[in-house]
Amino acid sequence: MSTTLPLFWNLSSSSKKERIDASVKLIGALERFQAEFTPQENTSDDEEDDDMEGEREKKKDGLDALNAADVSYSIRRLVRGLASPRESSRLGFAVALTELLLRINTVTCSQVLSLIVDASRTSGSMTGQEERDVLFARLFGLTAVIQSGLIVRDTLLSSSASSSTTVSDASTFASIVSHFLSLSESKSWLRESTWWSFCLAVDRLGDSDVSWRVEAFDSIIDIVYVKNKVWTPEKVALTVRLQKWHPSADWKQLLSPTFKHAQILASGNFVALARILKDTAVDDDETAGSKSNTGLWTPNVPFVWDILLDQVLSNPNSAHSASKSFPEFFRILVDESLFAASSSAERKYWGFQVFRKSLSRASAADTPMLFTKNFMRTWINHLSNSDRYLHKAAKQVASDILGLVKKDPTLGFTLILQLTGVNGSQQFDRLTKTKTVETILTSLDADGIEGYIDSLLQQVNDKDGNDADNIPAINGRRLWIVDQLAALIRNGAIAKNDVWVQRVLNWLLVHGLSTVRKKSEKSNLVALHAVPTPMFSDDLHKACRSRLLSCLAELTGHASLVQVGDKPAKVTAVATDGQLWVSKCLLTVDQLLEDTKHLKWLVEIDEDQSALRQSAVQLSRRLSKITGDQEDLARGTELLLSASLLHAYCTDPDDDESDEDSDTLQECVDATRRLFPEKKKQKKTNEVSHAEPLDILVDIIIQFLEKGTLFMRTVSNQAFTLLSGSLQSSSIDLIVAQLVSRDPEELADGPDDAMDEDPASEDDAKEDSDSDEDEDEDDDDEGDLEENSQLRAAIEEALGVNGLKVSEDDEDEDSDEELMDDDQMLAIDEQLAAVFKARAEEKGRGRTDVQREATHFKNRVLDLVDVYLKKHASSPHAIRVVSPLVEIITGSGSDEKQLTDKATAILRSRLGKTKETPSITEKDDAVRILQELHLRARTAVSSDILATLSSCSLYICRGLLHAEAQEQVVETYRESLKDFMTRKASRLNNHIFQDFFRRYPAVAWELRQALIEFSGVAVNGYRKAQAYQLLQAIMNQLSVLHDRNADILSFMPLLSKSIEDVVSAACEDGSLTAAQAKEVLKLAQSATRQTKRVATTAQDTSTIWKPSRWQSLAQKLATSDTLKSSTGLQNICKQIAQLAESATTNTLGKATQESSKRKVNADTEEDGGAKAAKRKKAKRTKV
Repeated sequence: MSTTLPLFWNLSSSSKKERIDASVKLIGALERFQAEFTPQENTSDDEEDDDMEGEREKKKDGLDALNAADVSYSIRRLVRGLASPRESSRLGFAVALTELLLRINTVTCSQVLSLIVDASRTSGSMTGQEERDVLFARLFGLTAVIQSGLIVRDTLLSSSASSSTTVSDASTFASIVSHFLSLSESKSWLRESTWWSFCLAVDRLGDSDVSWRVEAFDSIIDIVYVKNKVWTPEKVALTVRLQKWHPSADWKQLLSPTFKHAQILASGNFVALARILKDTAVDDDETAGSKSNTGLWTPNVPFVWDILLDQVLSNPNSAHSASKSFPEFFRILVDESLFAASSSAERKYWGFQVFRKSLSRASAADTPMLFTKNFMRTWINHLSNSDRYLHKAAKQVASDILGLVKKDPTLGFTLILQLTGVNGSQQFDRLTKTKTVETILTSLDADGIEGYIDSLLQQVNDKDGNDADNIPAINGRRLWIVDQLAALIRNGAIAKNDVWVQRVLNWLLVHGLSTVRKKSEKSNLVALHAVPTPMFSDDLHKACRSRLLSCLAELTGHASLVQVGDKPAKVTAVATDGQLWVSKCLLTVDQLLEDTKHLKWLVEIDEDQSALRQSAVQLSRRLSKITGDQEDLARGTELLLSASLLHAYCTDPDDDESDEDSDTLQECVDATRRLFPEKKKQKKTNEVSHAEPLDILVDIIIQFLEKGTLFMRTVSNQAFTLLSGSLQSSSIDLIVAQLVSRDPEELADGPDDAMDEDPASEDDAKEDSDSDEDEDEDDDDEGDLEENSQLRAAIEEALGVNGLKVSEDDEDEDSDEELMDDDQMLAIDEQLAAVFKARAEEKGRGRTDVQREATHFKNRVLDLVDVYLKKHASSPHAIRVVSPLVEIITGSGSDEKQLTDKATAILRSRLGKTKETPSITEKDDAVRILQELHLRARTAVSSDILATLSSCSLYICRGLLHAEAQEQVVETYRESLKDFMTRKASRLNNHIFQDFFRRYPAVAWELRQALIEFSGVAVNGYRKAQAYQLLQAIMNQLSVLHDRNADILSFMPLLSKSIEDVVSAACEDGSLTAAQAKEVLKLAQSATRQTKRVATTAQDTSTIWKPSRWQSLAQKLATSDTLKSSTGLQNICKQIAQLAESATTNTLGKATQESSKRKVNADTEEDGGAKAAKRKKAKRTKV
């Protein structure tokens, strides 16, 4: 036993792994002991009298007769350990006991039961904790007997002296049942666990083929049903199991009068089951005084629900299947019971758990039956607000539904119908503040989307007849359908399919532009298959047009995989066949215009407009056929032209934008004809044009941006992307002009259209200027009169409140003047002040709104600039946008921070990080821009602005240097260096110069003299030290200047002299701090090394750096009042002197070494010659 005792300790460990390992080791050791054990024959009575009293007690249970001592001890120890309160003893000992009883065949069920009962007896002297421990010990012990299979082991004892003894029998099984029932009645909190083990015993009995099987079932029925008439949820679970294993019993008699049918899951028994499963005790005798034995409520749903759901949702081919009655089962037992309006929150919580269990078990056909009326109401209510008591449970249900759809996407369409159907709400996501429906839609495949669209379109017509009272509800439902159809396209997570997308667009086109007067079942347009009753209202027509444009905005920005040549490529704004979505819609519009039999157009189109639109359609079709170098230009023009045409169709004729759309369309058609003239008419075109056609198209794009709709913005960006490769300088200037800041009052008057000005009419404009000014003055007078009349009315109202009447005629001036006291005057002052304040706030609000709209418009224009710089950073026109963007960064106010941040990001990402070199065609303009950048940098208000200006400067310098304009670049940086060194208020810093020096070291070398010069006139010691830091940056780049050795040697004396003078002056006047002086001396040290590197002779280095002078400087530093404490400065000077001296010494050493080397080589050659002669002679002698 000494070998097994240590193994018991880890059975109580809190670690599951340690408990399992200890159990494995213990069972393995006990199996070896039992295999080596040989049962002994019975001893005499005299020998028994001589045994110890403890041994006699052990022999009472009979375990020692057939088991090894360690095995017998372990069984007793494991049984007693079930009552131990230490850590996880009960779990570890129960597992070990179960496994041990499973492995050995030398104990009987009655023996183990006796041990369990004896070890778990209760007494009145026990504390509550002790009683709880022994009750759980009995429950765990009985469960171990069941799970090990010992309870139904119908075999004889191994090596038994009596061959007729069986391991288990009916009487022992009945005893276990009795113990279970008494244990469940002892404590309410043990009831469910006890009955669960009881059901486990019944399943073991049902699966076995023991000879006493029927006898055991009869004993269970007698104990549970005949002697006990109270029904509980656990008894229902037991009944379901028993009816499966013992169907021959008289169940009708046993279940009556509580249940009407013999099968407990018959539909007629559902009402009684619902009452029981709510954990309400039901007595068969229905006596008023019957004692309820219901347990306390627990968060976990009773295990009976698992048994019932497994039964009613089992395989339809199973003999015990009750799936046909599942809808009624779920409605009565769950929806009308747990989710009833009168149910408590605890019962509803159970209901959510039952729903989740049912959802995981239900088939695709049964899943819709779960979304019942009361459940949906409860779920939506608790899901909509986080303050609701069951909000977390409702969220878990939503997560399970999404997980189910992710696992099986084919269920998505079915679930959406339930969530938005009769029991749900069409506004489910909005009511619950979730994205459940939207997320489910993203998981649907093409067939699922098609089915969802079909279900939506079936709800368009009124199925209940054309009742006037239902028209508002019908319109609301149709508006929801329109929104759902549009959401399918606008949701970027949903995979797009040309078939259903075109179907949705066509439906929106039909109901947005026309009215269906007669159905056409053969038409390819689904909207013509039925005449909507009642007819669509004007608001619905408008909603269809609005959603159509929003869908096209999404599709225009969406990239589709198109076959381009032999390889697939992603192309925006087109379908998979390569045709623009806007052009596809125009084809449908043509079909609607021709079908006058079934459709009535909402707006009458006059002949001029019809001709214009027809010519636009023809141009669009011609553009779609252009390929080659002009393909992008043609595709961008086609998109802009088609979008203008479609927007003209969708514009309300009563709207002010209708005339603007017509003018825009006319301009677009004219510009397209000039940009892509027909070959036959090309020679006849002699019209004089004052604007390039591309400029007109860009102006149209800007007009689209001003309208601010999503469709217009998306079309503008995509069209500009396609046109950007063909833009000229005038087009860029037109875009840049929109970024110029203007006065808010000027913006309120409306933007000036520069494209409409005709130079030839300037004289006429001058002649008419006087009349125009008069008209303007009249208009201003009228505006002032209107404003004055409003102000006068407000003042009169304020006076009238205080009982004063304002005179209307001049005759009243002669009347007696009414005098007011002080209180009246104060009241009038307050009211008049309020009137004037409201007037001022109204004007200020108007200016603020105009300024905000202007800022938003500039943001959209910046998108175009970003697109252009992203694709054409090396274009000669790219530098034209630098100055306007810099103006935005440096000149915008605090209320335009978003605009400033966007302009900064564009300059830094598109110009500062690009590796492309801009093509400079006009050097003077580029130099002017560079100089302007440096002028702004000298007065920059922040380091961020300065960094942005530096990036732009480097970008332009790259182009100028490539265009051989190095002198202008050097001069510009020289002026900035002068400003940095000589002007104290300069906002420049050394980073702007260091970035330039690192990027272009050859150009930076040209500024060496300027740095020396400006360091002598620096405004303070800090700027002087900065100059030498910049010189250090130049020194670090000398290794890349391979052809400048002569220039380097000629510059070093000047640098040496400058550094000596600066440090010497600092020793006397303290102009440099110790740290600054150290940086300057480090420059001298680095320069000395560079001199040694490029010097042709060592004497050159010594001549330039003069070691004696640096020794003298070190002595001067040692005596300086301000710098003598910094011994590191003296050491650096000494090191410089040593570097200069070592150069000469090394040279002399090298000469001596070379002379010695030559002498050695000569001696070696002489010796080698003699040896060679000897070798030759010896060779000849040998021969």
